[in-house]
Formats: sequence, C-alpha cells, structure tokens
Amino acid sequence: MAFTTLAHHVDLDWLREAYRRTRKDGAAGVDGQTAAEYATKLEENLRSLLDRAKSGSYRAPPVRRVNIPKGDGTQTRPIGVPTFEDKILQRAVAMLLEAIYEQDFLDCSYGFRPGRSAHQAVERIQNEATRMTGGWVLEIDIARFFDTLDHAHLRSMLGRRVRDGVLLRLIGKWLNAGVMEAGMLSHPDAGTPQGGVISPLLANVYLHEVLDVWFEEDVKPRLAERALLVRYADDAVMLFAREDDARRVMDVLPKRFEKYGLMLHPGKTRLVEFRRPDRRPPPRDGDGGDRPGTFDFLGFTHHWGLSRRGKWIVKQRTASDRFRRSLKKIVAWCKQHRHEPVKLQWKTLSAKLRGHFGYFGITGNLRALERFRLHVEESWRQWLGRRSLRARITYERWDRMRERYPLPPARITRSYYTPT
Repeated sequence: MAFTTLAHHVDLDWLREAYRRTRKDGAAGVDGQTAAEYATKLEENLRSLLDRAKSGSYRAPPVRRVNIPKGDGTQTRPIGVPTFEDKILQRAVAMLLEAIYEQDFLDCSYGFRPGRSAHQAVERIQNEATRMTGGWVLEIDIARFFDTLDHAHLRSMLGRRVRDGVLLRLIGKWLNAGVMEAGMLSHPDAGTPQGGVISPLLANVYLHEVLDVWFEEDVKPRLAERALLVRYADDAVMLFAREDDARRVMDVLPKRFEKYGLMLHPGKTRLVEFRRPDRRPPPRDGDGGDRPGTFDFLGFTHHWGLSRRGKWIVKQRTASDRFRRSLKKIVAWCKQHRHEPVKLQWKTLSAKLRGHFGYFGITGNLRALERFRLHVEESWRQWLGRRSLRARITYERWDRMRERYPLPPARITRSYYTPT
C-alpha cells in the first residue's frame, strides 16, 4: 500500500525530537553554522523550518564535500556535509520513512537500521557458514555506489510506498541540491551524498529492490541448494552450498546491477572457495595444499579454525587493511600531538584503544588486539622521544611511565555463539 498523507505527522514536537537525535559535534555545512549557534534561538528556528518545509519554500542548501583517504591510501572517499538545519529536517523525514520501510526490509539487511548492527551481520555469517560447513562465498563490492545511485529509479521505488507530495518534494530537493567543493558548485545527475542523514535510508530502499528482494524471490527458488545473503549498506556477501549455484549468480549479477545504473568493482567482487577444510577434496599434484580461502567483510577476515573442543568453526580476525589503516591514524595522531601533556595524550590514546577493542574485540581475535596495542604503545614511546633533542626515553624511564600511565589491556568485548 502507498501512503498518500504523511507530512501531517511532522509538527513542532517531531522536529524537536529530530533535533535531539541529530549529532551536535559534527562539522558545519556551507553556511558555517554550528549546533551551538542554532540552539541559541532553537524554537524560533524550528518554527521557521517547519513553515518553510510545509509551504514548499524550503530550499535545500548544497552539501560541502570533503575527501577522506580510503583504506588503500591512494584513493579518497567523498563525504557530503549538510548544514545543521538541513540535518534536522533530513532526520525528521528519515524518522517518518523508517517507520514505513522497516515493515518492508528483509532480514538479510543490517546496515543503518534500528536494533541492527555490523556485529549482528558478522555473527550471522559465522553461524550460518558453520552450519553449512562452508561453501562458496561471493564478495560483492559496488563501485562508487553513493555517487552512481540513479535518481529516476529511486523516485520510482519511493513512489510505490510514499506518495505524499511534501515528502517527495523534499527528497527531490536534496537529490538536486548540488555539491560545493573548493568554492565550485556542481549538480551531479546521479548519487546521494555519502554522509547525509537521509542517504543511508535511501541507499537501503534502493538496494532492497535491486538486491535483497531479487535474491530472495527470484534467485533462491532457482538454486539447487541452500544460499544466504547478508548485506550491510552497500557491502554484501553471498554464501552458496554449491559452486555451480554461485557461478550462475555471479554471471547474472553484473547484468542485474547494470539495469539500475550500478557497476560491480572488478577487482573486489570475487568468488572464494570457503568449504570446511575436512570437506575439501585431497590436493592434486601441484595444487600447493588444500588450505581454504578467506574473505573480508565489515573489517574482519573470516577463516576456518578449530574451537577449544577440536571442532571446525568460522573465526574472525581483524582484516589486514583495517589493521594498517587504524594503526596509521594513531601513529599520525601521536606525531601531531607529541608536544601535548603526557596525561592528556594518555587519556586520548586510551579512549582510542577502547574504541578499537569495542568493535574488533570479538571471540578469537585477541591476538590481533594485543598486537595492535603493542604497536600503539611503541609508537607513543617513539614520538614522545622526539619532542626535543634531549627527550630521548630510555627503557627504564619508559617502564616507569607505563606504570603511571598504563594503556588499557586488549580485551574481548563480544562473545558470539557458534553452533557445534
């Protein structure tokens, strides 16, 4: 069913709640207005925003584009930064659409949904792959998804469930608002700015139609054996019990994405044999052994290993590229802030380590956490020793400093249930 009247739910109380849910520490948009400045006349600003949104006179400002380095260090990822007022209105519309589309989204989708997380997606893969004794994994990487999302297809998808003119007009304004980069304004014909408040929801709506529904309703009934899809935003993996099923889907997948203006990354979309080691055929001469393959998903490398009971299970460790990227950021921070008081550096590094352990601290990954902590501690010691020509830190002095300012130990924060 399509909803024709929805905008009446967006009132002043709704905007107040949207303001409460909007991050206050984010970067400012093209107007330079911060959250603190907006809050000085909050009620007046929210009333004006509501009137303009309902009357149709609201003009979506362009997003400010910043480029951040990607994992390989050679490319950058464009991030759009809306104005703070635009974030509030986008949050209000996203809250409304979320209540509708949460009834439609399938269980295979985990990204940017209430009550769902990346850890749940990782746990789902671990448990299902262990139950299936592995199989063939198809890693899916969509090239520049947020930059190539087709506006016409997105409007058509939205129109099947939402026909409220006020909301559709606002979404259209955000899609056509333009991008401000280095003082130059451009209006791309496709895409939605990655970093916008409503962009993750629009991406989920798009890939729900393009991938999730297609896989569940059209693909799985035609397969010979069991298959599984797990998607987090634009990152997805498929697990197949049979190789011929996996190759059939791999052949047709580029055509499916091309139909909706998307393209698979040729170097990152690949098929991996992920059968349990004891289920693989014996190696032939020249094979180089029967070691099973691995695949990366959401920052973890998934691989086979033995549990404490001696049974084969799927384990995860920190992916090497994510390990290097995280460590590189901390080393750069230690270099930039080496002249600050040691106590302040210790507090910040401790917070960074706790954040790293909070995400990567899952069962079976303790060794990578300990290695990461040792690298951070050594980098900290080296840069403290470069604060001046006479600042060299001997190991005796460093031992005393470590006792006074101990970094948090590596710890497991999440324990996954693994079927036996």
